[in-house]
Amino acid sequence: MVTLEHIKTFPSKAGIYLFKDAYNNVIYIGKATNLKSRVRSYFRAALTDWKVKGLIDDAATIAFIQTKNEIEASLLEAQLIQEHKPRFNVLLKTGQPFVYLMVTKDPIPVLKIVRNKKIPGTYFGPFIKKQHARGAYTYLINTFQLFRCNKKLEHGCLDYHLGRCAGTCTKDFNPHDYLVRLELAVQALKGNHTTFIDTIRENIAQYNKTFDFEKAQILNNYAQNLQTIFQTLKTHFNPASYHAQLVHALTPQLGQNNYQALQDLQTLLQLPVMPVTIDCFDISHFQSNEIVGSCVRFTNGLPDKDKFRRFKIKTLTQQHDYAALQEIVTRRYRHDDKPDVVLIDGGKGQRNAIKDIVAPTPCISLAKREERLFTDLHPEGVQLDIASAIGQLLIALRDYTHHFAISYHRLRRSKRIG
Repeated sequence: MVTLEHIKTFPSKAGIYLFKDAYNNVIYIGKATNLKSRVRSYFRAALTDWKVKGLIDDAATIAFIQTKNEIEASLLEAQLIQEHKPRFNVLLKTGQPFVYLMVTKDPIPVLKIVRNKKIPGTYFGPFIKKQHARGAYTYLINTFQLFRCNKKLEHGCLDYHLGRCAGTCTKDFNPHDYLVRLELAVQALKGNHTTFIDTIRENIAQYNKTFDFEKAQILNNYAQNLQTIFQTLKTHFNPASYHAQLVHALTPQLGQNNYQALQDLQTLLQLPVMPVTIDCFDISHFQSNEIVGSCVRFTNGLPDKDKFRRFKIKTLTQQHDYAALQEIVTRRYRHDDKPDVVLIDGGKGQRNAIKDIVAPTPCISLAKREERLFTDLHPEGVQLDIASAIGQLLIALRDYTHHFAISYHRLRRSKRIG
């Protein structure tokens, strides 16, 4: 159970916080403008709210990640809730939490609202609240006459004659004029946001002078939505910039258990001396694309970041985990520098694909879900006690390596799509 002692080192800055149970599972993620104050409030709320009390009772540790501002905290929170699906979180658990404004790369481009960066284009975002993006989208579409309807009317639809639709189906449609207007909308998203909002405010004041309050209210709603959009764009949110903090937050604080864990590993593997260095390998891909690998080293049970390595798979274009593992292991030890033990994220097959490459260094593998450990002495696997010192050490190393691989994979995907 966590106590107020856990938040002594928390800053009074914006960020996200993660409640974790005794098995290092993330059970709740939240955001705050003041991390220390927000997390402290849970201990007060636990006195009267049974749900908060359940969270406090189940939590073993609390970690935090400090962000640049509240907007980045919201974006990072949404991403991590979707990824980890903590059981105490209700919102943002399923689906894609983000939306984007994007301009397609069609011969006649279109401004759209999308939930995924799946197709080539120019993207603005991500944004958390769809209504803000929708409000900004509507204003830009109406202001610059960019709406593209599906009607096929020779003389144009009603929206076209009202000055809203681009009129691509009309005989006198001018692609050049449309592209000029679209570029103005793009520049509004890229350019001087303060001037843009001030212009809208001036129009609102003019409508108020003429008692056209309905139009003034509509513009005011647009201004508020655009203000939120512009503030988000200014953050230039990049989740990869929080990778180091995230890995630290998700890694169990092993402390005094390190020595015991390494002793237990020596006994389990029947090694002549206690192992000091352990390397772990993992592969990451998305639908067989952008296959990458990672290698993380723990020395004396702690991350040894100078020995971290990441790899872009060179010999494969389609998913083949065994071959990908063989490639990165071979490349990692091309100049020797082998550890005392090699750990593979996987099961019996992954271990068998690697053990001869690293021999005589002991090679073990750890399968997810069942947390089953495969070794030379345990070819069919042995159940790992996740609460034991050795269990916490190996799972921490495996998870650390997994997050390191995923962050590199996301980086490569973002460069390819962007």
